[in-house]
Amino acid sequence: MNRPAPVEISYENMRFLITHNPTNATLNKFTEELKKYGVTTLVRVCDATYDKAPVEKEGIHVLMHFRES
Repeated sequence: MNRPAPVEISYENMRFLITHNPTNATLNKFTEELKKYGVTTLVRVCDATYDKAPVEKEGIHVLMHFRES
């Protein structure tokens, strides 16, 4: 499945990267993309579709914007 490319938005001194929601199968490529953009904090705003542990192992802090089931 083709996914849309990430979109970077800047506002004042903040930068946001809007991406698709990865799966465990696509997590390695997703994490590489986050690191390429210098992401240090990831905020989930949709249902969890992947294990956050591998992302956090790469030094990226994962926050949930909703209640995990």
